[in-house]
Amino acid sequence: MTARHRTVLITGTSSGIGLATAVTAAKAGFTVVATMRDPERAHALREAAGHAGVTLDVRRLDVTDAASVASCLRGVRETYGRLDAVVNNAGVSNFDPTMEMSTMEALRANLEVNFFGVVAVSRVAMPLLRAARGRLLTVGSVHGVVGQPFNEAYAAAKFAVEGFMESLAPVAARHGVRVCVVVPGFVPDTEFGVFPDVNRETIRAASGPYARTFTDYLDWVGGQGWEGAGQSKWDVAEAVVRALTDDEPPFRIATSAWVSDYLADKLADRDGSAVQALARTWVAGPQRSGAAP
Repeated sequence: MTARHRTVLITGTSSGIGLATAVTAAKAGFTVVATMRDPERAHALREAAGHAGVTLDVRRLDVTDAASVASCLRGVRETYGRLDAVVNNAGVSNFDPTMEMSTMEALRANLEVNFFGVVAVSRVAMPLLRAARGRLLTVGSVHGVVGQPFNEAYAAAKFAVEGFMESLAPVAARHGVRVCVVVPGFVPDTEFGVFPDVNRETIRAASGPYARTFTDYLDWVGGQGWEGAGQSKWDVAEAVVRALTDDEPPFRIATSAWVSDYLADKLADRDGSAVQALARTWVAGPQRSGAAP
């Protein structure tokens, strides 16, 4: 797919990877419909577009609101007469031990944005993508392939996205639509990449038997946990735009060598034991005797 005269709709563009992808795609020649739940938060996006010398069509789209999704896609069809690609990027982070601290309502809210929102946009966009023989891209996560302790809700949603898109891909291909999942790792220059300022005493008080384990996990993350994993949101955006323009992009696209190596262990782990053994080291902490408090 060449960028010239092509229209791409990107969700979640007020910041982070979505913002960088919107600007990068526009620089590559795409007509970019940059969507977000609240267009009043578009200041950073417009500023970045201005610095890059590109123009964006900023529109409201709340992926959890069926009427908003339908209205936005209808408006795109009326304005441009076609839609060549969608980048499902909108999402919310979650760092909450589901078994003790979180609630079922919070879990459902996470899935509503990170999974059902992706499905909602994809379903409404698919007729336009079929007509254009276009692309359906979704920004996934390494946590959608390798589960991460204390990120259960987020990982569950991203696993669901992987399964949904992997199942859809061969069917969509029969009808001319290429489906891809772009998998970034740790992206420090986004809101997702900012590790929360967690009060450890509050965590210990709320998480019952998992308190010491959670503390050990925080120590691992703050130490060597993600060494070598970081990359810029602009690097991820470049990978997304390559997936939009490559003639034959693969289904799963790692955005760095670190991501590729990280995923390789899981994808070669037929029964899951190797990844589980690895994950246990993330929460092991120093050797201790006696029961954890």
